[in-house]
Order: sequence, then structure tokens, then C-alpha cells
Amino acid sequence: MKIKWLFVLGALVTYKGAFAQLPTSKKGGLIASINRPVSRDKAFADVTVTGTITDEKGEGLPGATVTIKGTTLGTNTDADGKFTLRIPDGTSTPTLVVSYIGYLPQEVAIGNQTVLNIQLKGDAKSLNEVVVVGYGTQKRSDITGSVASVPKERLSQLPVTNVLQAVQGSVAGVNITQSSSVPGAEPSTIIRGQNSINANSGPFVVVDGIPLSKTGGSLNDINPNDIESMEILKDASAVAIYGTNGANGVILITTKRGTTGKPVIRYNAYAGVENFSHILKPRNGAEYVQKYKDWLSQTGQTMVNPVPNFDELANYNAGITTDWIKEATQTGILQDHNLSISGGTQNVKYFVSGEILDQKGLVRGFNYKRASFRSNLDVDVTNFLKVGTSLFMANNNRDGGRTNLLNASAMSPYGQMYNPNGTYKIFPMFPEQLYTNPMLGLTTQREDRSTNLNGNAYAEVNFDGLVKGLKYRLNVGYSYLPARRGSYVGRSANDLNGTATTFASETNSYTIENILTYGRDWGKHHFDFTGLYSAQQRKYVQSEGRAVGFVNDELGFFNLGAGATQSSFSYADRYALNSQMGRVNYSYDSRYLFTVTARRDGSSVFGANTSKYGLFPSVALGWNITNEDFMKNLNAINNLKLRLSYGKSGNEAISVYRTITTSNTGRSPFNGVSTIGAWPSNLGNGDLLWENTLSRNLGIDFGFLANRISGSLELYQNNTTGLLLQRSLPIITGYGNVFDNMGETRNRGIELTVNSRNVTKGDFKWESTVVFAANKNQILDLYGDKKDDLGNRWFIGQPISVIYDYKLAGVWQQGEDASSQDPGAVAGDLKFADLNGDGKITPDGDRMILGQTAPKWTGGLTNAFHYKNFHLNVFIQTVQGLTRNNADLTYADETGKRNTPVDVGYWTPENRSNDRPSLAYKNPRGYGYASDASFTRIKDVTLSYVFGAKTLEKVKLGSATVYLSGRNLYTFTNWIGWDPEAVQYGRGISNSAGSWETNYPVTRSFVLGLNVSLR
Repeated sequence: MKIKWLFVLGALVTYKGAFAQLPTSKKGGLIASINRPVSRDKAFADVTVTGTITDEKGEGLPGATVTIKGTTLGTNTDADGKFTLRIPDGTSTPTLVVSYIGYLPQEVAIGNQTVLNIQLKGDAKSLNEVVVVGYGTQKRSDITGSVASVPKERLSQLPVTNVLQAVQGSVAGVNITQSSSVPGAEPSTIIRGQNSINANSGPFVVVDGIPLSKTGGSLNDINPNDIESMEILKDASAVAIYGTNGANGVILITTKRGTTGKPVIRYNAYAGVENFSHILKPRNGAEYVQKYKDWLSQTGQTMVNPVPNFDELANYNAGITTDWIKEATQTGILQDHNLSISGGTQNVKYFVSGEILDQKGLVRGFNYKRASFRSNLDVDVTNFLKVGTSLFMANNNRDGGRTNLLNASAMSPYGQMYNPNGTYKIFPMFPEQLYTNPMLGLTTQREDRSTNLNGNAYAEVNFDGLVKGLKYRLNVGYSYLPARRGSYVGRSANDLNGTATTFASETNSYTIENILTYGRDWGKHHFDFTGLYSAQQRKYVQSEGRAVGFVNDELGFFNLGAGATQSSFSYADRYALNSQMGRVNYSYDSRYLFTVTARRDGSSVFGANTSKYGLFPSVALGWNITNEDFMKNLNAINNLKLRLSYGKSGNEAISVYRTITTSNTGRSPFNGVSTIGAWPSNLGNGDLLWENTLSRNLGIDFGFLANRISGSLELYQNNTTGLLLQRSLPIITGYGNVFDNMGETRNRGIELTVNSRNVTKGDFKWESTVVFAANKNQILDLYGDKKDDLGNRWFIGQPISVIYDYKLAGVWQQGEDASSQDPGAVAGDLKFADLNGDGKITPDGDRMILGQTAPKWTGGLTNAFHYKNFHLNVFIQTVQGLTRNNADLTYADETGKRNTPVDVGYWTPENRSNDRPSLAYKNPRGYGYASDASFTRIKDVTLSYVFGAKTLEKVKLGSATVYLSGRNLYTFTNWIGWDPEAVQYGRGISNSAGSWETNYPVTRSFVLGLNVSLR
């Protein structure tokens, strides 16, 4: 079954109701008829206001929110759009704020009235909302670049530790992969395809105007509850303002700030459980015994015992089996508590929040704890000077020894977990010693902690008294990131000598930005200018120690000097970037838009033979067609805007000191004496320059039928030249490779976002959002000769990352003669296609590109249903057209002594499988079992209830919402394995202080949450 059509069908069904109940007019407006005048003082005494909220056709809007501005006091309209709201004593000149999904919020001054009839205008968000762009904000209608805003509902009521997990699949052109559900693991992000081959292709992240990516920080450090808005810049016009940091897209995060009014205290919390979204079950006792019997038969051996290992016999004879997956896992528990207070006066506004996140992983020993604190302050010192600060701290803790899920899946169900004294048996299947007890990691000491201390401050001077529209802003940011890790592996974990390792690092970064802005309007002309001069610097130091040979396991890693041998390592580097930027926006009559940007960056990573500076310009045009006279009578079209951009951005792409030649040092014996020596390490290239990406973007924003259907369509092409590739060198030079500027890649794609209000009738509303993105990634050149690089699997005209392997043609069956095509092959061996027709299977002639590892297209479908105070949000994600080698099909079982998944069958003379080999097959060609990794997933479902005004009044709360949310509920896929999205690691684990990897598949979670605010 082609599961991708499930998604397409769902998208089509969603819009079946989009053309129902169409409003009759193109223009909506605010109409407030006010009755019943009463005599009032400026400070209101206790009074009750009533009214009706209607749409453009005069029909009542049920569930509309009516609040008193500057407070949390409010109510919701009933089924007929009517409301009743009490104005408390002492409220000064109150104003009501009326909001409703799909309509523009409106503010209405009460004045001397007690009855209000308010008509809302259809929400043309694409025209009126203010969007954060680089170094400022713009109205959506004035934007000429490709800027996507993350839906605000994705930023709350979802149990995520990293905000990117909530964004996954919901923004067109942004491919986010959660390859591991290890608690605290950060997703990987690619915007509009992979540009670089050897270099990083992740986006540049900016939080409150200060770069996060360059400081060593992580989005794991950012509490999702603190985020007010999140924008993603994708085309040249939007990203060129960030110059050498913008080639792979930019993510802008703005945290919450204080507002004028009484203090508002908010408490958000959730708690829930995690389990496997899918279990790749090992064979039970009977199945394991049968597999061993079949292995003996297929390898021509005689059975001596019914189980392959001596230590399994006792349990086999006693009928005792162990579910090793169950033993190595547990019910995951996650909880998050967030408390914030915000408010302020006309001149001083504040926002303070604190969070505690605690996640006990599904695989035993995997834990993640985060404690964070944020304080944002804004002060209007005078009518021309404004200052503010953003102070932030996050502490991350990943301590604890961990079980090994891969080893658990390999254990015999008859293996012995414990020694007679109750300790873990190191080799449960002795004498088999390839697979150790998966529980051994729990006996080790392991520490993994990091902290992010971040402080930003700004001062903004308004020069309106001298030059109208002129402002200057100084931004200063500083971050300090210390981290430490340590581990001790002792005798209980199969290290007879004991090995201790420690690691400590710290990163110090600062950013200084001088920003000058000027904006003026002359009649129908609007002009604004932004100028920037900035400097960034990062210093990093680290030290490591290692000791082997301890007399006992008591000291752990706290006294390396107690080890018989010690070794140490230290490192430090410095990075700096200086930048100048200018941007001009011009518009005429809100119809014709023009933007030109240029940024000049100087980076310390480049050598002395060329200029360290690069120039990155862009230009963009926009046409608000809707504002033309000939569109006025076309009531069905509410918004139509054309955007075109072209520009260049850059990518430093390499780490510091790669342009200089360096050597490594170490001790070697010389004439019987240990002597320090040096040998070649890195061959520098002082001629290196930036990777340059030329981007073209054509965008169309649209809104039809009173904006019941709205969205955008984008077409783009990005060409990246001067790739920083590692060119191989002859070994006689003493160096294996050197970085050089060569090669070219291209990304072409289409992105579509469509929002619709399908049904707005009475108490029931149904809204939908569909996002679709397709990307074609190609290597255009590598070394200037248009030739492929077979060793690295890079092929001209193909995507950067592909699967290049033999094509499976089936399995050799009994009676078939393989001698001419594949000498040595017997019945039960894999059969491969003879692609070049020479009658033989050879590496040179019979391998081909079987697929690409990045998806050809992705999509997301969100359906939101509202009935009175109940709200149901269902999000479906789809990822199609990608291929991956399936490690779950390549379990090596040469001796027949390990367990294998029951879902992964095998060939026998009786079961003539044509896609799985016999147990005797040794896979001599290293076939990777390339498999379709496409999937469609019910990503999350959230049911929430918003308490009404009467209930809130009784319990003295300003607002309250309770919700139940589930993530990764079900996956439709043809993939055989734990999960098509999960990364599959190799056999075993690394016991180093910094790395402890194991298979950790995608998990399913269910949480119950509560969001409340105090009056």
C-alpha cells in the first residue's frame, strides 16, 4: 500500500468544507453600536458590561474571548455570541480586547456604555501581523523575502524538551529529524536542502537578537514556555542580512517580555509517560531454539545441545526465560513545571520565569534534567531612552549509567542475568563473549553536566527630537558555558583494570552590535534604513584526563592519580567575526515593495593569502496586487502578493585553524628513552574562501473568500559554489587530505502552505493547515572535471547523500545454478541483479544508486476542531521518498549464538523466502539492505478544555486550560525495524566520558497538562 496517498487523501478531504458558508463581502470591519449611556467617573465603580460579538454577516461568534486590556480578567461568548463581563472596582478607563480564531483582534473603549455590539473583521494575518525579521520587525504585507512563522499553538501544550520537536513537519521547507529519542537529544535541522558536503548545513539560530549558534549554546537550553514567537528565514532577501551565517537559513526566536498592567502569574505544567511506539521483538525461547536448529542444519553441523551456549542449559532445562528488552527498559516518566510572572507600569515592564524539567527515559539509565531561569526587563528611562536586559540560565544534567538496548535484543532468552551472589553476570551466554550483559552500564559511574549563563542588554535612543524617525540601538550579549563529564568503568562492567576519564570545558562568548535605523513616510512613499556594525568573539578551552589500572573501584573518576597510568590532553581556540550591514526598504502606496541588503563579514577562520572579508548582497521586489484599483471589485480575492528575490549568502563551513599547517605531538621510544616527537596533522590552505550560495526565490501569498483560504506558494533555486571539500593527497606528502574550494551543489524546490477555515457554524469550528515541500538536491561538480567520487559515494547529478549498492534480485533457490553468475553462491544466498549484462556480479559493474537518504518531499496536515470550550488538534506528518540501509536486517550471526528479531525472517528449504537469506549466509559483499524509509505518522493529538468565566470567577483564576496530549501515536510505514526515523548504531557501546551510544528508538508519550493564570 502506498502510504503517502493516505496523507494526500487526508489533505483533500480536509478542504471539502472550505467552500461552505462563504461570506458575501470582501471587506469586513469593526462595527460597535453602543447603547445605554450612564454617568461614570474616570475610575470605574463595579459595573457589568454585556454585548454580542458577530462576524461579517452579523452571525454570533461562540467562544470568542473578551478580556479587559492589561489584565487577565475576561470571559467567552456563548452559543449566540453573547457575553457578560464584570468590570471590577477602580478600573481606570477600561478597554475590551476581543479575539476569535480566524478574525482580527479588536480593542473597544467602554466609555460610558454598558452594552456593546461588536463586529469582527476576517483575519488577514498575512497582511497585518507584525513579523520578526533580522534586526527588526515588519508587517507581513511589507515583507519581500521568504519568512515563515511557526504556528503559536505548536509552542504550547506539547510535551517537548526542545522547541524544534514541536516545529517538526509544521513548516514547509524545514526538514527536522528526531533521529533519537534519547532524553535531551537535539533534533537535526536542514532548511531547503543540504548545501555543503563536508561542512555543517544546519541553520543559524538567533535568540533575542543574539546569536546562539556561535556561542556553543543549544536550543535544548531554551525553555519552550519562554518563547513568544519563532520565525524561519529561508531565501536570500531574508538571510543575506546575516551574511556568512545565512547560507543554511536562519531561525529567529523572540522570548516573552512584560506588558503594562497588574502582575500576571502563570503556572504551566505537564506530567506523563513514555513507551515504545513500536517494538522489534526478539525471538522467544521456542523460536530461539528453532533458529539455532535451523542454523545448525544450514551450516552442516550436528546438534549437541538444544541451545548454543553452555550457560543457557540450566535455564533451558528449567524452562526459565528472560525478556531482556523488558529488563533493560522501563515506563518513561516526564514532567515539566514552569512558573512565570509578568507585568509592569507604563515605563517599566518585566517577565520572569523558572522551569524544572525531569525526564526518566524509557531505556533504563537514560535521564535528562533541566533547570532554567529567565528574566527580561524593559525600562523607558526618558521619552527618548529605553534600556533593557535579558538574563538567562540553564543547567542540563544527563548523569547516570545506561543499559544497552542493542545487547538486550541480542541476548538469548535462556541467558543468565545474575551471578549466584546477585551481581550482574558479565557474559550471560558464556562462553559467547561478543555480547555482554546489557545491564552492565548501570554499574558504572557517569556524569554529564553543562550550564549556559547568558546575559543580554540593550540601550535604544530615539532621536525624533533631532531627526524624525532616527533611532540608535546598542546590543551587548555575553555567554558562559562550562561543561564537565566523567566516567568510571570497573570490574563489574568487564574492565578488570578499571578505567577513569574526565572532561572539562568552558566557552566564553560576546557579541556587540551597533544598529542605526531610520524610517519616514512621505505621502504614499515609505522608506526605512537599517545599518549595523558588530563584533563577535568566542574563546573555547578544554582539558581531558584518563587513567587506567586501579586497585579497586571505590574512587571512581575522582582521583586519576590513583591509576597505574595516566594520560592528558588540552586544547584551546579563538574565533572572531566583524560585520557591517546595510538594508533599505522602500514601498509606494503599499503596492510596490523594494528591498536591498548588503553585508560584509570578516572571519578569523580564513588564511592570510586572501581577504578575510566577504560581501553578501541581495535584492527583492514585492507587488501587493490586491491594492491595485482593478482588484477592488474582485470580492473573492482578499490578498494576492508577488515576491521575487535574488542574492548571495555565505558559509564559513570550517572550524578554526584549518587554514594553517599544524602537527601533533606524542611520546615515542628513541634509544630506549621516551621522547616527545611531532608528526604531520593538518595541511593548511591559506587560499580558502567562503562557500557562496546564490539564491533565487519566487513567492506568491494569497487569501481567498474573506481569507477563509489563505497561504503561500514558494519556488526556489539555491546554487552553492566553492565548496570546502577535503581533497585527497598522495600519502607520500605525509597528509591524507587538504581543504580546498571546489565543487558546486544545487537545491531546487517548491513549498506550499494553505490555511483554511472549513466550518464556522454555531458552537462548532473546524480549521486546517496543510504544508507541502519538495526538494531536489544535486551535485553539479566536485573537482572541476565533472567526474564522480566513487570512494565517497558522490555522483554528479545526484543528491549529496545516496545509497550506492547492489540491486537485490531475490534469493537463490534450490535447483538454481549460480555458478556462472555468482560462483560460490548456494541456495539461500542473496541474488543480485547483473546490471551490466556481463554474466558476473562485480563491484565495478553491478552497483547502482538505489535511493537518497534525504526525503524527496515532506508534508504536514493539521486539523483543529472547536466545540464550545473544547478544542481538539490533530497533526499528521509525512516524509516520503527516502531510502536508508537497514541495520535491523543485517545482524551478524556468524556463529548462530545471538538472538534476532522475530519480524526479520530467514530462508529455509521449506520457507523459500525471496527477500531474506538463510542463516548460513555471510553477506560477503557487505550488502546494506537498502529499504524504503518513507512514513506517515500521527505526530500529535491534543484535546484541551478552556474553563469559562463563571468557573474562573468561583475559583478566583484569570484563566485555566487543561489538556491531554499524545505524541508519535501511530506510524504507517513499510519499514521493518524499530522506527524509520531512528538512527541505528553499530554493535556495542563506547564507555568514554563523552559518548555512550545505544539504539534508542522513537518513543510514544502521553501527558496531562495544566495552564493557569492568577487574577
